[in-house]
Amino acid sequence: MPDNADKINKEADELVEIAADEVCCHCGDRKKERNDKEYKDLINRLSRIEGQIRGVKKMIESDAYCIDVLNQVSAASSALNSFSKLLLANHIKSCVVNDIREGDDASVDELVKTIQKFIK
Repeated sequence: MPDNADKINKEADELVEIAADEVCCHCGDRKKERNDKEYKDLINRLSRIEGQIRGVKKMIESDAYCIDVLNQVSAASSALNSFSKLLLANHIKSCVVNDIREGDDASVDELVKTIQKFIK
């Protein structure tokens, strides 16, 4: 099984790289400078989520009971949703508000499209 797991991990890493490339192509030069508090909060949340996902992987590797794994997946999913809500709120309060103040309504359309992806 380890060979299969290594293959799956390699394929997953390749997909992440492809997704990152696609995101970069779409965003152009846009960046968001975050203050220390926002940055640390987001990174800490992502680190906890990353740990939860590693824990789920270990559970599968150790043949944990399906319901136990599903409960951990649910917790990780909830944590990721909370991360998304926080990031979205920060985006609205800073990027969208600043763009509107500068007369650029395009970020509102972008926000609507993004929210529609979340509520599918």
